Parts: sequence; structure tokens; C-alpha cells
Amino acid sequence: MLAERTLIIQTVDKVGQKVTLYGWVNSLRDHGKLIFIDLRDRSGLVQIVGNRDLFGKVKNEFVLMVEGEVRERPKNLANTKIATGNVEIGVSKVTVLAESGDLPFDIYGTGKKINEDLRLRYRYLDLRRPRLRENLSFRHQLMQAVRQALSSRGFWEVDTPNLSKSTPEGARDFLVPSRLHQGQFYALPQSPQQYKQLLMVAGVEKYFQIATCFRDEDLRADRGLEFKQIDVEMSFVTRDDVLFLMEEMITEVIEKLGRKANKKPFPRITYQEALEKYQTDKPDLRKDPHDNQELAFAWIIDFPLFEKTATREINPVHHPFTSPNPEDVGKLVSDPLAVRSWQYDLVLNGQEIAGGSIRITDPKIQKQVFKILGHSETEIKNRFGHLLEAFTYGVPPHGGIAFGFDRLAAVLLNEESIREVIAFPANASGRTAVMSAPGSVSKEQLKELGLKIAKRI
Repeated sequence: MLAERTLIIQTVDKVGQKVTLYGWVNSLRDHGKLIFIDLRDRSGLVQIVGNRDLFGKVKNEFVLMVEGEVRERPKNLANTKIATGNVEIGVSKVTVLAESGDLPFDIYGTGKKINEDLRLRYRYLDLRRPRLRENLSFRHQLMQAVRQALSSRGFWEVDTPNLSKSTPEGARDFLVPSRLHQGQFYALPQSPQQYKQLLMVAGVEKYFQIATCFRDEDLRADRGLEFKQIDVEMSFVTRDDVLFLMEEMITEVIEKLGRKANKKPFPRITYQEALEKYQTDKPDLRKDPHDNQELAFAWIIDFPLFEKTATREINPVHHPFTSPNPEDVGKLVSDPLAVRSWQYDLVLNGQEIAGGSIRITDPKIQKQVFKILGHSETEIKNRFGHLLEAFTYGVPPHGGIAFGFDRLAAVLLNEESIREVIAFPANASGRTAVMSAPGSVSKEQLKELGLKIAKRI
């Protein structure tokens, strides 16, 4: 049984007391008869002092249990760079709990010049570096602040399934073969979009979840195969209601974390104005783009409902459940590309951090949009019949928004890649940290699922 533990940060309040500390050797200085070690646990660093016989062959990253007395350091020897710099531990006993081999790279600097694939291969070591440990701590605080802010406004946190149905929502689905229903597949959700709308039909009225979403798409610094999304939906609201409430929520969250928006209320810019004035629908409104402390939010509104893309004559700008502007419903068939939508995006420092819309609730209009997008009657019934049927049983007007949680954290931390704020991200080629998934499976597993691997031609 391990002895009762004192956290390193607590040592400042225990001068003259005997304590037992647990942690890693962060650094070691050999002064002959005396050994000085900076011991590290999650709460911080503290200097421990003892003779050579006590420490033996201890090296960096060994895991120790240390017993000793907390004492004040002479003022001229205090370390003002750490929270425990005014104290040290006079060690009376050292127990090595685990040894460490030589590390594959330095874990004490920022790590930004080290090959990323190497860092991700040994991510459990990479996460020991102060920058990433602080990023994980900030991520935790951000997540809790979001939960508190939404819960205090009457939202219920409700989980939705991760094994769902393949529906066209913009990116490729990740498919999961079914053992119980051979030849059929689940899909991992690109977002909880249809489930959260069904929750509005159910009368939940105010829903949120910090959902894990999956999209099989090309990777970038701000995009991953799986990501966290602050998913929000509410009933009996207009576009202005959603914008006001989400602006209030995100302002409260960032202020709780010690940050402030440079302008409130957030500017509202039409999609057309953004393109004409800034040549982008994600304008960076900072006075100085190099000022990392400045947070410039803006709402982008009045998007078109449809657009032409390189691969499709007509495609939804947001997703097929976005409501057209009521003034333009008459153009849906005659001139769909001229139809405006009730979509809105929130941008921060030139990055889109949230997107949402007021939803279609009229099943006739929803079916019409599906047909405009090229879906046959059979496809509509098979892929969306459950939603259209639900809308015949009393559907309230509703709308929502989804924040890219990883992207928001990265922007607030001034990190260039969302991989710097995720514990075990996939690398740029889509292989997961440490585990190096995807991997092969046995013939027996494939047989159970009724699958065969076809050779590429």
C-alpha cells in the first residue's frame, strides 16, 4: 500500500512538516556530496535535496516515492520561475518505483522542431512536456466551462448513438460492417444532425452534447478524421435568438478562462459583403493579425442555400436540413442557386469555429430540397424516411449550431494545428498516435462479418 500522498503544489503550505511525494525526475544536478533534483507531478515542480547514497543511480524520468521534510529555501536561492520556488524537500528516504530508458527525444522544450510522426509514435512521452500538459489542462477547463454555461441556460446534455446510418451530409462516412446483419453497415456520425432534430420533435427543447464526430476526408492542420463538436439545438427560436444566446455563452466561457473578445456584440457580416470586402467568408478582423491575445469574433449570415462545386452541379452550402429564407422559397424550383438560407457561421481570427442554421421543419420543403439535390424517391424514403415521418407528428420550429471544439481550443491557445490540443491525434497521413491504426484483421474476423478483401487492380 502506497503512503499518503502530498501533491507537489501543496508543499508551499507544509513548511516544517514531513511529506511523501510521488513523481518523475524532471532534472538532476550532481553537486558531489549532494544531489539536487526537480521532482515533477501533474501539479508542478519542487526541488528535492539529498546525499548521493539516497539517490543511487537515479536518472531523468525515473518514477520516485520521496519522503522528507519541507523547508524554506534561503531568499537568495529561491526560484521565482516555479510556484514552489520558496521551498525544497530535505529527503530522508527515496524509493524507485520505476526506471526509465533513454528517451527518443527531448520532452522539456516546445517540441515543435521535432518530427511530428516521431512525437506521435511516443505520444505518451510527448504529453509530458509542459506545453502539451498545459494544453490538456486548458482543454479540460474549456470543456467544463462550456458544460456549465449551457447547463445554466436550461440545456440538457443528451448522448446520441455513434453507430448510425449512412446518409449524405458532405464528407465520406466511416462504415462499420454488422456481424448480426451481414451485408449491412453502420456509419459513424459525421454529426448528430438528425438525432438532435428528432430530440426537438421529442420535446427536449434545449439540447447539447460534446459529441465525437467522424469524417473520412483529407487531413489538414485544422481538420481530423475524428473530432469533438459542441453540438447545440433549441426549439421555438429565430436566427437572432440563436446568435444572441451562443454569443452570450461563448463570451462567458472565454472570460472564465481569462480571455476577452475585442468587440461586443460581435459584428454581423453578410456572406456577400464578406466576399466583396475581405475576399473570404472567414475574415480575420484583428487589428494586428500577429497579436495572439486579440480575439476577433464575427457572425457571417445570409449564405446561399446551394452552390456549384467541382464535382456537383448543385450542393448544399451547409447541409440539406438548412431552411431556405422564407422570402426565397418560391425560387427553390425555378432558380435554386439564388435562394438564400438561414445558415450562420461564427468566425474567430480568420477561422470558422462554429456553423449552424434554422432547420427545415416542413416535410414538403425538406423533400423538395432532397429532390433538388438529386435524390430519388426511393433514396429519400430509405435514407430520410424516419425524419420526414417524425415531422408529421408535430415538429416545433428549431435551429442550432455546432462549435468545432478542437479548433476553438487551438485558436485560444495560439496553436497552429488541432493535433496540439488532442491527446492522441492521427498524424497527417491518418495513422493514429501510438497505436498506428488502421491495421489488418484476421481471416476469422472477416469471415464472421461476411467480408473479403479484394485485390486492388
